[in-house]
Amino acid sequence: MACDWQPLVDVVSRHQRFLLTTHVRPDGDGLGSILALGEVLERQGKNVRYVIASSMPRRYEFLDPEKRIEQFVPPGEAWRDAEAVLVMDTGTWNQLGSFGPFLKSLSAEKVVIDHHLTQDDLGALRLVDPTAEATGRLAYEAIEALGGPLSELVANRLFLALVHDTGWFRHSNVSAATFVLATRLKEAGVRHEWLHEQYYEQNTLPRVKLMGLVCERMQLTSGGKVAHSEIRRTDYATTGATPQDTEDLVNFTRSIIGVEVGIFFMEQPRGGIKVSFRSRGLDVARVAERFGGGGHRLASGCTVETALEEAKTRVLQAVDAALAER
Repeated sequence: MACDWQPLVDVVSRHQRFLLTTHVRPDGDGLGSILALGEVLERQGKNVRYVIASSMPRRYEFLDPEKRIEQFVPPGEAWRDAEAVLVMDTGTWNQLGSFGPFLKSLSAEKVVIDHHLTQDDLGALRLVDPTAEATGRLAYEAIEALGGPLSELVANRLFLALVHDTGWFRHSNVSAATFVLATRLKEAGVRHEWLHEQYYEQNTLPRVKLMGLVCERMQLTSGGKVAHSEIRRTDYATTGATPQDTEDLVNFTRSIIGVEVGIFFMEQPRGGIKVSFRSRGLDVARVAERFGGGGHRLASGCTVETALEEAKTRVLQAVDAALAER
């Protein structure tokens, strides 16, 4: 489902001041995409700012050494002069956090560039391709449509976006075209060994301690078809970790032999339970949508506004029912 990029080219030609954002708890795909596309816009003489509605995760600070990405603070008057807003790697209000109400109030032209199936009406031009393995691919296509250039810096940011959402080429969303894109980026100057070291081999001790808790609490249900674990609010003070250190820990749940669905429950500091799903075949996006969330067929999430034990009961029952209906 290829996107027609001409409308984006037209938006860029009409405006000078651009604001780029991605979802709360930003990841390598979202951050790599906004930084890559923003760099190209700047090289074309545009004024570009970056903002996210949460703090910058420590593990991604190497992507933004100049600390260009700002943390959004309501009501957002500091960013109101934007003429166009590009929202990347999400198309839902709940994933924009406190930036959402600001976006609704903004008269600027809005564009969504995303590869998730779940989409809300953000009042934006939608450039959405659910067949894309990463928003990084769409950012690459947008950059091509805009005439580049594909510098070494841009290529490294796009490569990080690509490998994040493909699990460094391990996931089922990888195709021959994925490796073609990776080759083009490598030819443009990707330092894959450096990116791998920065991304996977720079864990803090608190994050490693958090990994230990996740493994210690792992449980199997549904005859071994479902594995789940959890992080509680008190764990952050105990380990010295932060909520951002939970990224990717859900993958431990799906790594057990015989498990079809892995679920990770996280008590949020401000209340509610964030739930992440990983699947080998079950469409967990449909399960997440029952709780107001969504995502990809094999990787999705939601937030349940209740206590931890009740959230676990409701979500596990929903997964059991989905498995029985197959």
